[in-house]
Amino acid sequence: MLTAFGASSLLLLASCNQAAPTEQATADAAQAAATDSTQAAAGAEAPKGVGFGRTADGQQAELYTLRNAHGVQVSITNYGGTITRLFVPDKAGKFGDIVLGFDSVAGYQSPAYRKAGPYFGALIGRYGNRIKAGKFTLNGKSYTLANNNGANHLHGGLKGFDKVLWQAEPGTSAEGPTLKLRYL
Repeated sequence: MLTAFGASSLLLLASCNQAAPTEQATADAAQAAATDSTQAAAGAEAPKGVGFGRTADGQQAELYTLRNAHGVQVSITNYGGTITRLFVPDKAGKFGDIVLGFDSVAGYQSPAYRKAGPYFGALIGRYGNRIKAGKFTLNGKSYTLANNNGANHLHGGLKGFDKVLWQAEPGTSAEGPTLKLRYL
């Protein structure tokens, strides 16, 4: 089981179907499956971050890939805690990527992506869903939030958890490689 922890919450991540994987993606998944049996025998290793590009404000984003003994592979960037790839087998055992994702942080920061606001594979917050009219009252005090979904506040507003760099803590457990993401 692959989980991501952040902001003291267990975050469940869902994926969308995607068109057939590229030949390279299929080859990468096959390579991962072959590597997994070696890692399982030798003991799991903590995932290593690789450069995923620079954010608009110049910070380096990293990409971490976790693999289990069954060949399932997930790649997660610390930019928004976003799942960029998830390779799983179909009923015939052929691995394919089942999520929509970009090859670098630039895709997630492009004007077209930001305008569409799909939040593909990202961590959502500070609030998940919409706050009507971007306003709420807590303990008698009224708060006004940024409206980024028509007249409503959606998934944390203009700079929600999906648009920040999380602190990544790669590790291992008895079940295999782990990745904890923290943002304060």
